[in-house]
Amino acid sequence: MSASNQTKKTVTIKDVAREANVSYATVSRALSPGSSIREDTRQRVLEVCDRLGYTTNYVARSMVMRETRLLGLVLPSIDNPFMSEMAYHIECIARSLDYSIMLCSSSYDLKEEEKAINLVLGRQVDGIIIIPTARDSYPNLKKYLNKVPTVFVNENLMEAPESYVTVDNYRGTFIGAEYLMALGHKRILYFGRRSTTATHTLRAMGYQDACLQHGVEPMFFDSYTDATTITNGYEMARQLFRERQDFTAIQASTDTFALGVLQAADEYGIRIPEDISLLGFDNIRYAQLPKINLTTIEQPKAAMADVAVNILVGKIQNDFEAYSHRVLTPTLTKRSSCMPIDLSRPESEIEWRLRLSTNDVHSPFAHELPL
Repeated sequence: MSASNQTKKTVTIKDVAREANVSYATVSRALSPGSSIREDTRQRVLEVCDRLGYTTNYVARSMVMRETRLLGLVLPSIDNPFMSEMAYHIECIARSLDYSIMLCSSSYDLKEEEKAINLVLGRQVDGIIIIPTARDSYPNLKKYLNKVPTVFVNENLMEAPESYVTVDNYRGTFIGAEYLMALGHKRILYFGRRSTTATHTLRAMGYQDACLQHGVEPMFFDSYTDATTITNGYEMARQLFRERQDFTAIQASTDTFALGVLQAADEYGIRIPEDISLLGFDNIRYAQLPKINLTTIEQPKAAMADVAVNILVGKIQNDFEAYSHRVLTPTLTKRSSCMPIDLSRPESEIEWRLRLSTNDVHSPFAHELPL
């Protein structure tokens, strides 16, 4: 019989025990973090596992231990830079605690979000972290939340009896608007307002209240989509630039929308920050690239992930029903996309509007973000 036709033998825990000259129970303890076993014995068992190519049978272990060491992570979109960065930090923290992540995307669809929750529950996860799709996610998923420990991230559930970790979105846009006003801007347009999540409702409120407190008229350009992508921001910005030019600064509801504005402005010959100052929210990794240098509101993503995972693991390991509401503080990250109004050159406020009227050309590279 040729080697290719031979059945490959699976290395079992019995093989490891025999080779290391220890009991099955000793091998099991050696492979379980935190178990009481002599370090030299653990190292001998691990060396044998490595040499024989043994891998843990997690299904079998979960049946014995009644745990999978697996956490579900359900989020709206992995394509969104903020979401992907959150997923990265959550996975890193989970791995440091000896948990793995099962990732599912809802594609900004409540029905798909419910399917994803059912999927991870079917895989017997020990707990679930949810970055919700919309304001209706919580009531829609409420019937599943007593089945397994759960923590929501990036959405303020107010007084709901569920654990969540978010940032103070109201404070974030408030300090952002105040920063633009300190630079002399009195015509600040809030770009991408939507009310489908508490997160975005609070952001719009923070901007509006800052304007009203300082005697500035709030100006809004509403989003027509829940998917806060660069492409959608670009398409919306093209529409904005065609319809109105009565502002000197744009405060975007997210960094991805801000990058879309940056792309459309480049196409129209509008200079940022010389013609328009631009402020984002999230501080995604693209924001700090040299050709972007976006001034933005920082969400402490690593800290949010750390708090969320540790709350969830605490609920799993201690089997308690208490819930925790954690709202972290955002900070302003200053870069070069905002500048003071140049009062010595009042004509500069209309220069970009004149250029706009002669530069309404659709670029064939419109959907490629220049990095």
